[in-house]
Amino acid sequence: MNSDNPWITLKDTVVYENKWIRIHHRDIINPNGGKGIYGLVHFKNFAIGIVPIDENGYTYIVGQYRYPLNRYSWEIPEGGGPENEDILKSAKRELKEEIGAVAKKWFLIQELDLSNSATDEISYIFLAGDLTFYSTEHEETELLEIKKIKVEELIKMVIKGEIRDSISVAAGLKLFQLIAAKSPLISENFPQLLLIDITQL
Repeated sequence: MNSDNPWITLKDTVVYENKWIRIHHRDIINPNGGKGIYGLVHFKNFAIGIVPIDENGYTYIVGQYRYPLNRYSWEIPEGGGPENEDILKSAKRELKEEIGAVAKKWFLIQELDLSNSATDEISYIFLAGDLTFYSTEHEETELLEIKKIKVEELIKMVIKGEIRDSISVAAGLKLFQLIAAKSPLISENFPQLLLIDITQL
């Protein structure tokens, strides 16, 4: 497999920019040698998702109306981390802001390229445990509903298509795989999850 980049960029023009994204219009030569154009959206933040798990096997999801989709969405706690900031630091801040929780245990379980045909956005998903709760710190633009559910309910919502957010779907399926495999990550840090009957999900 040849991993060399077969694309050639002839010209790169920034056509729009704000504090979150930068949109590029590029004149290119494609891998087959033809000239064309490419629109690229650069995200100035990493996307971060967290699955917080308490001592009784509950997790917390967040509901909000997503403007681009014109639809309400249930998701794991999520947010953005600046490119120049440690992703774990960003994840800790987002968990505190979204559901008011501080976690002592943190595990990176998945990395994602969210929409790699048009953006360079990268996502990181964490499991967080040993939770202590304080007040939330929602942003001015956020109107959030927080719901406490069993971890198996999160996985069921993903499997049934009731959760469609890509980071949340990936988190639910990864968690399912870790529990089914009785991963040391789960058995050593979240043994309460081994009580879930995977065959019933």
